[in-house]
Amino acid sequence: MEHHSIPKDSFSAVCVMVDKIEKMPIEDIKKELRVAGIPSDAVEGILHALSLRSLSELEEFLGSDSGAVAELKLLFSFANEYGYADWLQFDASVVRGLAYYTGTVFEGFDKDRKLRAICGGGRYDRLLSTFGGSDIPACGFGFGDAVIVELLREKNLIPILTQEIDDIVFPVNGELKQAAAMVASNLRNKGRIVDLILEDKRLKWAFKHAERVNAKRLFLVGQAEWECGAVRVKDLATREESDILISDLL
Repeated sequence: MEHHSIPKDSFSAVCVMVDKIEKMPIEDIKKELRVAGIPSDAVEGILHALSLRSLSELEEFLGSDSGAVAELKLLFSFANEYGYADWLQFDASVVRGLAYYTGTVFEGFDKDRKLRAICGGGRYDRLLSTFGGSDIPACGFGFGDAVIVELLREKNLIPILTQEIDDIVFPVNGELKQAAAMVASNLRNKGRIVDLILEDKRLKWAFKHAERVNAKRLFLVGQAEWECGAVRVKDLATREESDILISDLL
């Protein structure tokens, strides 16, 4: 954009527009840029630059004295020395829509490019000062779990995770939720894996839930038992029930 003398206060708006290049018809992008006050020759120049796929093409377009070209050459040089240059591909169309980036931006994809970007980020030298701190050069990225899960599923790498619940603690009415929380805390302090049920569920649901997650014991915090300083416990393997004093849980 500096190459076409576009004002700095237009930088953010232009980034947001060209970031839509894969989601909107090119003519619509051109129209938005012109409405934003970008001259027609600059619009064509920006879109041409976004079509470049090699550093040599970019250098030819911007000139060898371009700071952007020099920074990218240095980046790819380091990548080559570190041994992962084969994992990088220059793509001038990568435009992050967030305006706080001050240098190179990037996106990560699966090798087959079947899915949308796994992650995206870049360099930002002046971000921290917007939150009241001192400016520190930094680089970061963000990603979502949807694409990663899709890749794991495609490669059959999603692990089968079994729930390991030792005890389920269930208050039989809403007034005993605090008591149930205390019972759960005491059991956890003993190293037990505890599922504390605080939703308003029926007792029948609690038994089915205990069987569904393969829990070992079900603790029922009832009014009568609690007034006697105890809770009802059902061993889900033997189906036996007994009352345990609260003091024995401490």
